[in-house]
Amino acid sequence: MLILLPPSEGKRSATAGDPFEYHELSFPDLAADRSLVLRALAEASAGPDAHAVLGVGETLAAEVVRNRTLHAEPSSPAHDVYTGVLYEALGYHGLSPAQQRAADAAVVVVSALWGAVGFADRIPAYRLSMSVALPGLGKLASWWKPRLAGPLGERAAGQLVVDCRSSTYAAAFAPDPARTVSVNVFQVRDGVRKVVSHFAKHTRGELARHLLVRQGAQPETPEELLAAAQEKWTAELEPGTARKAHRLNIVLDG
Repeated sequence: MLILLPPSEGKRSATAGDPFEYHELSFPDLAADRSLVLRALAEASAGPDAHAVLGVGETLAAEVVRNRTLHAEPSSPAHDVYTGVLYEALGYHGLSPAQQRAADAAVVVVSALWGAVGFADRIPAYRLSMSVALPGLGKLASWWKPRLAGPLGERAAGQLVVDCRSSTYAAAFAPDPARTVSVNVFQVRDGVRKVVSHFAKHTRGELARHLLVRQGAQPETPEELLAAAQEKWTAELEPGTARKAHRLNIVLDG
């Protein structure tokens, strides 16, 4: 099983530790591509229009400045760097050691800066969204798409892919639709299903945790994933097509 997550917008900076090393990150074939993005990000973050290019406000000035020196910043595991609703719901540090090992093996975070990283990969905190167009590279989702196809396609081969990414990050890599299930969350209000971003993120994190802690074998098919989700939620499965992944719809009461 492969669980694809988006990064969080906010990130926790390491207070100590060595800088990241390219050769220690998962998917080492991406090292040259990561170096290009890192250099382009540093240059953009030093420019007079840095905040406009990165799409951030002045309150994030310190994070933009940090983007210039990521090679020297202390690093920590990705599961510590990424924060926010989804990651709080996943609750890595509340897992048992065996469950943490399972998370490290199963979870991959698709990233605007790194392309993709494993959950235990050591990285610094940074500020960059997949929707950003960096000078010289263009929009990062389009830039990464051909570069992620090989390494992530190989990692996903033969696996059930549980896709918990937002659409922005899903645009950077499309796994085999026959073995992929995108996760959608709806809340029922006045009898109408609505997507509420906060609850969607939280429930995707809860689903990832449930898949890591539940008893029994990991799901290997979309139907088995549905059965696992129905252990906790009202859920339904929309079959995919030759070009479109299956859809797991989790329905929350209002």
